[in-house]
Amino acid sequence: MGDQRSVAIVGAGIVGLATALRLSLRFPGAKISLFEKENRVAAHQSGRNSGVLHSGIYYAPGSFKAVLCRSGKLAMERFCDEAGIPHAHPGKLIVATQADQLGRLEALFERGQANGIACRKVSPGEARQLEPEVESAGGLLVPETGIVDYVAVCQAMARRLQDAGHTLHVNTGVARIVETARAARVESSIGAREFDWCVNCAGLHSDEVSRASGARPGVRIVAFRGEYFELVPPRSRRISHLVYPVPDPRFPFLGVHLTPTIDGRILCGPNAVMAFAKEGYRWGDIELSYLAGTLTYGGFLRLAVRYWKTGLGEIARSLSKPRFTSALRAMLPEVSSRELSAAPAGVRAQALGPKGAMLDDFAFKETERSVHVVNAPSPAATASLAIADHVVDRLAARW
Repeated sequence: MGDQRSVAIVGAGIVGLATALRLSLRFPGAKISLFEKENRVAAHQSGRNSGVLHSGIYYAPGSFKAVLCRSGKLAMERFCDEAGIPHAHPGKLIVATQADQLGRLEALFERGQANGIACRKVSPGEARQLEPEVESAGGLLVPETGIVDYVAVCQAMARRLQDAGHTLHVNTGVARIVETARAARVESSIGAREFDWCVNCAGLHSDEVSRASGARPGVRIVAFRGEYFELVPPRSRRISHLVYPVPDPRFPFLGVHLTPTIDGRILCGPNAVMAFAKEGYRWGDIELSYLAGTLTYGGFLRLAVRYWKTGLGEIARSLSKPRFTSALRAMLPEVSSRELSAAPAGVRAQALGPKGAMLDDFAFKETERSVHVVNAPSPAATASLAIADHVVDRLAARW
């Protein structure tokens, strides 16, 4: 347990930091080096999200998402308590905006029960008592859903790792990992160095790192931009829960919703539109090589054919604030465009298979000396410490 083996972790988002933290606890003598191409931790997905501590209600029972979200949420709450990071549990109200959605709400309730989540159905009258601004035909209350600042979480993880003597290399991009039977050589912008093991937690770039290292992830990461507005006072002060529409299983995203943040704001969104760059937070962010590769990828073309109408609707809401407001009025009927202020966008890394299927679950790939986190979309931040335990288990089996 106290040996001096070395591990490289590519990516200092929340999954990479959590993996390093769990590894340092499991193997106290290990020497851990994190490589981050940006000048800080949590620069992308981990630091540009709505900060939800997810309950796990949406995910297929027995899936990685369902199991790791549940255990990861508890671990994250313990970590926040130990580190003094504020978190809260306003609860989530999932609403059917029309009577013909009540069947989907019932199915979601049954899934919640199967996943061991304490949730209950509420009538339209009780839903209105809980959220007077919200209109619905009925709802599902999930009291344990929480909120936290994941940037603060990542910074606390980084401090613990550095205090324990581990190394964080910022402004250090990794080009590839070359494996032999005895070592993994990490080739980065500061040179090449050999490690006993390597973990790829590169998020938006996980597929590129995998392929450059000789692994075959079997998927391509496609970036979807999530665009948000902030609800301004006084209406924002009248929202107390997270409020989501009941999801439509025909579509891959959850729809426009309301999310209180730990610093007291109310986020509305997101729209989900294809980004033109891996880190495409604005329409003008264009990465030609990424865009060309995506538009010629058979999996993306099949996805576009399947969801073209939905995609056009998302684009229309992205380009027109009145259209976004109209979509939000399905839940919040009295809201006006004047009550919405633009908020920072995020980007979701979505693994897409060659037949056009969005990979729904967390996914991992092992090679001789590495573990690649191939797909870690939401609720990866909530589940990050449990994802880390899973990755460390895989390393421990060969340690």
